[in-house]
Amino acid sequence: MIKGIIFDKDGTLFDFNATWGTWTRGMLEAEAKGDPAVFDALADAMGFDVDANQFRPDSIVIAATVDETADCILSAIPDKDKDALLARMNAATAQVTQVEAVPLADYFSGLAALGLRLGIATNDAEAPARAHLDRAGVTGHFEFIAGYDSGHGGKPAPGQLHAFCAHTGLDATNCLMVGDSTHDLHAGQAAGMRTVGVLTGPSPHAELAPFADIVLPDIGAIPGWLKSENLIAL
Repeated sequence: MIKGIIFDKDGTLFDFNATWGTWTRGMLEAEAKGDPAVFDALADAMGFDVDANQFRPDSIVIAATVDETADCILSAIPDKDKDALLARMNAATAQVTQVEAVPLADYFSGLAALGLRLGIATNDAEAPARAHLDRAGVTGHFEFIAGYDSGHGGKPAPGQLHAFCAHTGLDATNCLMVGDSTHDLHAGQAAGMRTVGVLTGPSPHAELAPFADIVLPDIGAIPGWLKSENLIAL
């Protein structure tokens, strides 16, 4: 039986390209300071399709930590100061208007009514992650929130998921890891959890399916799937 669910954030709770496409273009323009060659180099390094205003499915940014994304940016503009870049990125991302994959407040109220224990495991930094959850009005539904900088490492390593189990007292076999990237699913498998892939990020079904118990259109389909598989007490 499933007693706990730990969710990725970007591309899972929030539609990835709808949220980050426009913001990323603005960030790249700011870092390029009007130099078209630098802008193109940054877009290429980050796997950002300028014409479509969205990330390519093979972009490093989809599953990377903020620290790894900063390194990617610095590969195109190596004269920048990494600490200063990280500070700008964390401050700016905390203010991004997130596009919810489903109406989150009602969704998580419904999961809570089913008696499920809930957590967040993101490769974002914890502070902006909490800001995004606060803005969506759902922070209170999660008893565990971890970013890559929270002391448990980042995905695809399972440290955040092990910490969720330790915090809740749940066995990993009674938990579900939900995410939009193979990093999320690999972390779930390594932790001994069931895994659910969702298609609200750039990764296609064929990329997620080999590592997921099920691939669903979005998180809204999870309660119905759990009930159909008799994985939750009714």
